[in-house]
Amino acid sequence: MSKTAAPDLSAMIGSELPYLRRYARALTGSQSTGDAYALATLEAILEEPELYETGVGPRVALFTVFHTIWQSSGAPVSEGETGLARAAQAHLARLTPNTREALLLATIEDFKPEEIATIMRSDVDEVMHLINRARSDMEDSVSGRVMIIEDEAIIALDLQSIVADMGHAITGVARTRDAAVALAGIERPDLILADIQLADKSSGIDAVNDILSAGGDIPVIFITAFPERLLTGERPEPAFLISKPYREDQVRSAISQAMFFSSTETLHA
Repeated sequence: MSKTAAPDLSAMIGSELPYLRRYARALTGSQSTGDAYALATLEAILEEPELYETGVGPRVALFTVFHTIWQSSGAPVSEGETGLARAAQAHLARLTPNTREALLLATIEDFKPEEIATIMRSDVDEVMHLINRARSDMEDSVSGRVMIIEDEAIIALDLQSIVADMGHAITGVARTRDAAVALAGIERPDLILADIQLADKSSGIDAVNDILSAGGDIPVIFITAFPERLLTGERPEPAFLISKPYREDQVRSAISQAMFFSSTETLHA
């Protein structure tokens, strides 16, 4: 590779890396494991730059290299987990191969079916089949009680509607950190949907950490207009992170996967 090409490649990869890490984390259910796969992807590109196909767009090219590594490792199901992660791994082992990857790529990462086909080295028909199968497998496998931490009334109502339509119960909606902690104390949720910036300028991250400290493992999905602020690699980060403005299918997918495969990491504001 020429000296002028390297900085360009570095810049292209750097801008997409936070989203690869988000995907890897959601796929593995673990920040450390997800980051290890992302690092392996970068190392592979450094050792063999030709793996990075410049003709398909930087994001597709990066995710394609990741998937080559992911598939070559056998998309492993971890052993020796405890708590939520152990139960999730048992569910994961029963999933149809490649379904979860296709669903994550389509909903959380917002790739088009044609792009997913390139990334997974498949075809569009197979990709659509995998996505539909994943939705069916996951949505039918788990249901529970969902708590919403959101200060914007319209968004809170929309999230409630999505949650209820999926067949989950709603424990309530909190607009502030203190209200969220109090609500969780009344009825322990099975899942939390949390905004980051709340009505009284308090933090949804702090609210979640308070709840997890008192109530143990609970899967959490963070919803924020600034996802890059939580994808720096400088501190513990959430496994499930949705960008605002969101789409209904993104929320539905994240809810299904968070309940299905949850390794909740606490954060530090």
